[in-house]
Amino acid sequence: MTAESQGLHEWFDEDAGPVVRPYAVTGGRTRTETEFDLIALVVATQPAVALKLGLAPEHIGIVRLCQHPLSVAEISAHLSLPIGIVRVLLGDLLDDGLILTHQPQAMTQATDQRVLNAVINGLRSL
Repeated sequence: MTAESQGLHEWFDEDAGPVVRPYAVTGGRTRTETEFDLIALVVATQPAVALKLGLAPEHIGIVRLCQHPLSVAEISAHLSLPIGIVRVLLGDLLDDGLILTHQPQAMTQATDQRVLNAVINGLRSL
C-alpha cells in the first residue's frame, strides 16, 4: 500500500503552497514589554472597521475577535498561531491603544488545606 493510497501526501517546495514562518509575522520579535498571562482577557477598544491602514492581517484578526472579551489562549487557538506570536502581536496592539487587557489577579494567600482535601475527595467520588 502506497502513501498516496493511504491518503498521505508529501509536499515539497512549491507544492506546499505559501508558507509563512511565525517569526515573519512579528518581524523576528519574540518578546514584548508587557507580560500576557494565558487566561488574561483581551477586548478591543474600537470596531475592526475603524482601524487605521498599515496593520498586519493578524493584528486586524485579533481586533475582530476581541470585540467581546477573549483570553490570550482563545485568541491563539482561533488564529492558529503560537502563543508567543500572539503575545507579541497583543503587545503591538496594546502599545497602539487598540486593546485593553484584564490580567488575572494573583493569589495573595495560600489555599486552605481543608479546601484542597475537599476538592480531592470530591473528585475521587466522581
